[in-house]
Amino acid sequence: MTVNKGLKSLVESNPNFSNQGLENAINELKIGWVIKSFTLDTAITNNTVLTTSQKNDVKDTINNIAHLNIGRYLGDLIRHTSTILDGSIIPGDPDILTADNGQGTFIEILQSVQGLQSLIPSLYGVPASEKSRDVNDHLGSLNNKFIETEDSSKPVFTSLKESITFINNASLATETALGTAYDNLKNFINSVVGDSTDFQQTLNTFATAVATAHTNFNNALASEPYLTKRTQLTTDRDAIETQRTLEISNLSGIRTYTETLTDNMGYTSLAEDTELRKLMARVSQNADWQTYFNDYETNSANLNPMYNINTDSDKESIIVQVMAERGLPDVTDYIDLVSVTNKAMKDTRIDTKGFDSKTIEEIITNCCTQLTITTSNNNVYHQSELLLNNLNAHDRQLIADALDLNESSNTLS
Repeated sequence: MTVNKGLKSLVESNPNFSNQGLENAINELKIGWVIKSFTLDTAITNNTVLTTSQKNDVKDTINNIAHLNIGRYLGDLIRHTSTILDGSIIPGDPDILTADNGQGTFIEILQSVQGLQSLIPSLYGVPASEKSRDVNDHLGSLNNKFIETEDSSKPVFTSLKESITFINNASLATETALGTAYDNLKNFINSVVGDSTDFQQTLNTFATAVATAHTNFNNALASEPYLTKRTQLTTDRDAIETQRTLEISNLSGIRTYTETLTDNMGYTSLAEDTELRKLMARVSQNADWQTYFNDYETNSANLNPMYNINTDSDKESIIVQVMAERGLPDVTDYIDLVSVTNKAMKDTRIDTKGFDSKTIEEIITNCCTQLTITTSNNNVYHQSELLLNNLNAHDRQLIADALDLNESSNTLS
């Protein structure tokens, strides 16, 4: 039910969704060499003279020590979240003749992610998180994934800031040299103009100088008290890159993933139709699909809401309950030979051929023999007692088996 209070104001305004919260958190990390790393990354990205190939070559060269190249991976994170907000992370289709070629939108992303939160449990019987498809598996970088945690562990950005601050406070000469190398490469890139000629060698020289400075700085951090912080830089970068890669994978293919799940659910909804069920079993070349539709009628017949239990401890109480509702045990007095005989003759394990010509005593003995119940040295009443116990136990077992079949048919697999 929609909440009306504030709704009019909401629809008459623009939400102005942005990744400003993420950018604000990242700004807190711009300390020491990281400031210049960001400035360089921005200069490379925004340059309009360098070709895409040249930009990629420079980025690859200076990413030799990735955990120190912080401006690069956090810049990638900001750009990544921008593609979520404008929907371009879901690529368009060149065959769709529209201005955006049918690329995604933020509202489509939100609605698709929401749909998966109910669709996955329905089809797999597990929460979407177990399929790496919960809200944060798609949108965690926008949803404060790196600045807050649900347990006592430090958020990624918190530990990252601590490491950067600790290292910067040491005022290492190799950090200063790295900052100079960043500035030299940035200044050269900003100086390149459209009519520049043959600047590739100089570009390569400055990029190599950054890579060398990265290596020297990294070596300076190879012993304590810096090594622990350097290791933490690597751990934090890996966490950020893993999250970004997961989001790209999930969101870029979310249409196909959702469509596949929705279609499969649609196919299963047709299983109630006998002819369509047979058709799908015959047409499918997948053994799992064939099994599902071929066994559907049997498994459907095994389903009984009365048999649904939550734990194994409920099983005995369900059996007792079902037996009582069916009026079982319907015979309790083994002295009543006629009633015991009538009950035995209804048991599917008993072959009643020729019983019309037999006495009650003979029928009881015959039934005992068929059920491998000892009759020697037992009079007819003892035989009747043993037979009745067997018949009642069989009634109970039938219900227990039906309960197991229901559970099996009702369990996702």
